[in-house]
Amino acid sequence: MYQQHFGLQTLPFALTPNTGFFFGLAPHVEALQVLQVALQSGEGFIKVTGEVGTGKTLICRKLLNDLPDSFVCAYLPNPYLTPAELRMAVAQELGIDISAVHDQQQLTGVIQQRLLALSAEDKQIVLVLDEAQALPDDSLEALRLFTNLETEQRKLVQVVLFGQPELDQRLAQPQLRQLRQRITFSYQLRPLNQAEVAAYVRHRLAVSGYQGRPLFNARALKLLFIGSRGVPRLINILAHKALMLSYGAGEAGINAAHIRLAIGDTEDARPLSHWHWWLWSGALLLVMFASVLVWRGML
Repeated sequence: MYQQHFGLQTLPFALTPNTGFFFGLAPHVEALQVLQVALQSGEGFIKVTGEVGTGKTLICRKLLNDLPDSFVCAYLPNPYLTPAELRMAVAQELGIDISAVHDQQQLTGVIQQRLLALSAEDKQIVLVLDEAQALPDDSLEALRLFTNLETEQRKLVQVVLFGQPELDQRLAQPQLRQLRQRITFSYQLRPLNQAEVAAYVRHRLAVSGYQGRPLFNARALKLLFIGSRGVPRLINILAHKALMLSYGAGEAGINAAHIRLAIGDTEDARPLSHWHWWLWSGALLLVMFASVLVWRGML
């Protein structure tokens, strides 16, 4: 809608995790370094946790894209699975034909044979689970049993868990202490600080093809940091709405008023006072409606 107006080739603040927009900010680079060191060690579980929207899925995809050919990866993006479903999903990710498998014991044996064959080819097998806080307790235990599979030299499979802070609460339960003790490396993602938010916005605009003077003024960036709490997903939502508002008003940049309007229209943003919310939200709807009319050539 506003791409041509600002000289953009793509939407800079889309919510879909896109590794083409990956930016080497400290928390994300540190998380990747921990993962790379842990995977080279070849032992146990690795855990990365962070609040909703802090970039876990993007880091997960970046890791998968950057793994060398010596690694074989089984990726489970939605792990709300029973132990049986988990084993079947792992088997399918490892390229195992499960059509002739009749029971769970046989399935476990087939998986072990496949892991041994890959290990004989000097392959390291990594099981990566996103949204791991959704795993039932018995499925977490099934994961632990996967890491019991080993040769005399090394484990046959490593497990990387990406999850929200609730994952730490789950793992603190006494019945999961055996799994907890096998977590050899962990990292907790933090939100971005104010300087990182400004750099993040500039980077995404540059990747999208923007050229020219800074599109967001200093006050707008400060309010963007405050309203988003440094959470990348909220930064994207607020910045996208601010661009729509600026475009709808026929303006060339983003100022504090645009960010305030976007904050008032976004539920999880750091809120304004109650009466300010109604004022800014109503104004936002009017301006966004006008921007749609402009886009369609009706004004």
